[in-house]
Amino acid sequence: MIKADMDWPNLAFGYYKTDQNIRFTWRNGSWDNGVLTSDETLPLHMAATCLHYGQECFEGLKAYETKNGDVVVFRIEENARRMIRSCKKILMEPPPEELFIDGCFRAINANRKYVPPYGTGASLYVRPFTIGSGAEVGVKPASEYMFIVLVTPVGPYFKTGFKPVDMIIEEKVDRAAPLGVGDVKVGGNYAASLRAGVAARKKGYADVLYLDAKEKKYMDESGPANFFAITKQGQYVTPDSETILPSIINMSLITLAEELGLRPERRPVEVEEIFEFAEAGCCGTAAVITPIGSITYRDRKVEYCKDGQPGRYCTELYQRLIAIQTGDAPDPYGWVRVVPK
Repeated sequence: MIKADMDWPNLAFGYYKTDQNIRFTWRNGSWDNGVLTSDETLPLHMAATCLHYGQECFEGLKAYETKNGDVVVFRIEENARRMIRSCKKILMEPPPEELFIDGCFRAINANRKYVPPYGTGASLYVRPFTIGSGAEVGVKPASEYMFIVLVTPVGPYFKTGFKPVDMIIEEKVDRAAPLGVGDVKVGGNYAASLRAGVAARKKGYADVLYLDAKEKKYMDESGPANFFAITKQGQYVTPDSETILPSIINMSLITLAEELGLRPERRPVEVEEIFEFAEAGCCGTAAVITPIGSITYRDRKVEYCKDGQPGRYCTELYQRLIAIQTGDAPDPYGWVRVVPK
């Protein structure tokens, strides 16, 4: 297949127009068969619940071209299941797992020329989302829903790629509250994080790390990713909190960390522990792993990468996971799935 004419190695993490997206509608108790369209806009009722009451959720995954020319996705079943959990928590009709996967595969196949070539460091970002499209004025669930999948080629989430970044701990803004919706992938969590993230970047930081909203004592997550650390005793530690989105990448790193002998543990992580860690990082679909070079907390700063290079374990975990995702290493877990043409 002839690829689209793009500067693949220098793509930003942003939206680039592709050929088609796919849309499914839930109406009168069932989902339709979906339709591919080149339209980038939505015919949406002005009283749709997604606009007024935030009844919407989304997912993110990547498609890669392998050395032999296959297009593969990583743990897509987990994305489908997480969307189902998100939909149920805000009373939306969830797309079944099979429909979710079918929609992603059809959107990828309709845009295969935009899958970046193997070895360029870029990928095809797949964004499935579900919205309340039915019109309601009262605060109540919609009567109709749309499930849509768009795709776009992307480069690294951070311009620096796999390089250490500086983070700051945020105390004046909460991303999510206990017993709220921090554990699902709904837009309100990200809207709540915008002002802190923008303010941090103006100060020269890559992003913020949040503390728990109740006690301001425990590490939570960053705006777009989970937090993890490597202790000086050789342990992979990641926060356990009801306000954290369960990251599929973090779940996978826990498995790989165990292979490396890092004795992974998910537990409450007190903020003062950051000064004792050997390495730290953020992990998620967009960046995979972002090594943290330093964390600033109040008037103190702790540095993990004094030579400007990622730590040993962040590097090993990143290389192992990327090799599996792109088909360069064996996949003993059944995480990678070839997209059928």
